[in-house]
Amino acid sequence: EVQLVESGGGLVQPGGSLRLSCAASGFTFGYFDMSWVRQAPGKGPEWVSGMTSDGGSTYYTDSVKGRFTISRDNAKNTLYLQMSSLKPDDTAVYHCVNRWSPVRNGVRLGSWGQGTQVTVSS
Repeated sequence: EVQLVESGGGLVQPGGSLRLSCAASGFTFGYFDMSWVRQAPGKGPEWVSGMTSDGGSTYYTDSVKGRFTISRDNAKNTLYLQMSSLKPDDTAVYHCVNRWSPVRNGVRLGSWGQGTQVTVSS
């Protein structure tokens, strides 16, 4: 059974930083491209960042470029998202997904974790 367990979310002030982690099990993590997707209240899911299985290629949505960094440790079966210079618009539930491009026409693809809440507010 595929399991993706996110952690590291919380309440942070604008300009602050958080590091999200995703512990993966039930599949061969090192063979899978991985992604982070966020969903804000009343909005559809947004693909935030992705990384290929070997870490050689990454994707960032325009609004987080230069502020977020995705990484992975295949030996630990863990995906990370380092977030800095956080803004109120970054407030959302952040999900870990075991595929590239995990949102298509608003439809979720792949296996998703339950998510971790990130709230950016003063």
